Amino acid sequence: MELRQLRQFIAVAEELSFSRAAMRLHMAQPPLSVAIRKLEDDLGAPLFDRRSRAVRLTPAGSEALRLARRCVGQADELLVAMRHQATGERGRIRLGFIGSATHTQLPRLLHLFSRRYPGIELDLRESATNAETLAMLESERLDAGLVRTPSTAPSGVSLEFLERDVFAAALPRTHPLARRRFVTLASLGSEPIINYTSTHVVGLHAMVMLAFQDAGISPRVVQHVTHVQTAMTLVEAGVGIALVPSRAASLVGAATVLRPIRGLAAGHAIGMALAYPAASETMAVERLRSVVAELFRKTGGAPYRHDAEGGPTARSRPSPAPGRSARSSSRAPPAAER
Repeated sequence: MELRQLRQFIAVAEELSFSRAAMRLHMAQPPLSVAIRKLEDDLGAPLFDRRSRAVRLTPAGSEALRLARRCVGQADELLVAMRHQATGERGRIRLGFIGSATHTQLPRLLHLFSRRYPGIELDLRESATNAETLAMLESERLDAGLVRTPSTAPSGVSLEFLERDVFAAALPRTHPLARRRFVTLASLGSEPIINYTSTHVVGLHAMVMLAFQDAGISPRVVQHVTHVQTAMTLVEAGVGIALVPSRAASLVGAATVLRPIRGLAAGHAIGMALAYPAASETMAVERLRSVVAELFRKTGGAPYRHDAEGGPTARSRPSPAPGRSARSSSRAPPAAER
C-alpha cells in the first residue's frame, strides 16, 4: 500500500465518481479503477458499492476513508515539518544550562532567539553541573547546552563561546582588603580560600589553582563548593574569600564586595560557552549558534571554538601583551601595587 493509492481512494470517495476523480487527479479513468481494485485486494474488503450507477462507499469504505484522511494528513504534516527542519525555520532544541547561566547569558539568549526564530521551540533543562550537561550531550539527551569554561568536552562535542570573563575576589565587606580598589593574588596568599570541587566543577577548580600556582602561591583552601552562589554565601558568612566570575555581581549581597584582581594572565580567562554535538548538529542548533555568535560579538569579542577533536583553534588562544609571556604576566605585581 502506498500513499498514492490512499490519495486516489480519497478522491474517488469524495467525488463518488471515478470519472470526476480521474479528472481531479489528472489521470485516465481505467488506471484509477485498477488502482482502487488493487487497494481493495490489499485491504481484503470492498470499499465501494458498484452495483448501481451511482458509486457508494461500503461500511468498510467509510471507515477506510476516515483512517486514510488521517494517514495522508500526518504524512503531509511530516513532509512540511521536515522541510521546515531542513531550513531551520521550525524545530525543537533541548537546551541544557547550569544555574549560573541564568544570571545574564540565558535571559539574553532566550529573548533574542525567540524573537528571531519563533518557530523553533526551546525545551529548557537545568543541570546541576557542567559534567552533567556534557554527559547529557554525549548521550544525545540534549541538543545543546550552556556550560562554564574552561571545560573538557567529551569526544564529538564542540564548544562555542558566548561570553568571556575573568575572576574577581569576593570578600566580606568588613575585610581590610575590601577597602582597596583592587587586590592581587599575593595579597590573598594567607587568606582562607573557598575553591570549587575538583570532581564536579573541574574547570573552575583547575583555573583557581593555576592562577595561584602561576603567582607562586599555595592557597589555603578551607572549603570546596559546587556552585558560585554557594561560594558567595560562604563569603558573606565569613568562611573565607572566593575567586568568582566577575559577572556574578548580581549575586553580591549587602555584606559582600567584589574586587578586581590585578595581575591575572590572559590564560586564566573563564567564561560561558555553547556546547553541541558537532556530528549531529541540526539546522535549528545552527540557528542557535548564529545567535550566540551575535551576542558574543556584542559582549566580548569574536567567538572562538574548541573543536570536537580537542583543543582550541588558533584564534581561541589569548595572546599575551607584546614582549610578555602569559606566565610572566601572572606574577605578583610590585609592592607598590599591592
